[in-house]
Amino acid sequence: MFPWNLFPFNKDMKNMMQQMKPEEIEKYIKDLMGKMLPPNMQGMINPSDILNNFHTGGNVSQASSNPGKFQSDVFETHDDVYVRIPIKDEDWLKKIRLYHTSNQMIIEHIPNSNDKHTITLPAVVKKKGAKARHRDGMLEIKIPKSIDIQFSEIDVTETL
Repeated sequence: MFPWNLFPFNKDMKNMMQQMKPEEIEKYIKDLMGKMLPPNMQGMINPSDILNNFHTGGNVSQASSNPGKFQSDVFETHDDVYVRIPIKDEDWLKKIRLYHTSNQMIIEHIPNSNDKHTITLPAVVKKKGAKARHRDGMLEIKIPKSIDIQFSEIDVTETL
């Protein structure tokens, strides 16, 4: 059973939240998470780690940690996988080569002509139907997800 009595839902909650600073709200949530976790699990799960996952934006992942070189954002929706690449120079659009497999995006020739970047996609995608669009300094590649995943059942037999 969920401990609903830990949440202070009352008339003064709205006023209290409007008067709190972001640091106070974060401290309040950390304290609340610490109270909700059983004592035997508190060493296993750190409430600040849970909050950090909310700050990073969930499914968005960085393909490159070096901000000076190549950056990209990858995320998925119900139907598609998106790869967004900031284009710093308009000449990159003439040089860039994009390829994809069922689970990887390959980007060649940017920022330098001999560069090759491989991004692992968060879902299996279709062979056909990918579209790339450049607008406001951002190249956005949209690839439809493959929903035809074939499952094979494995029989389990008991041996004596």
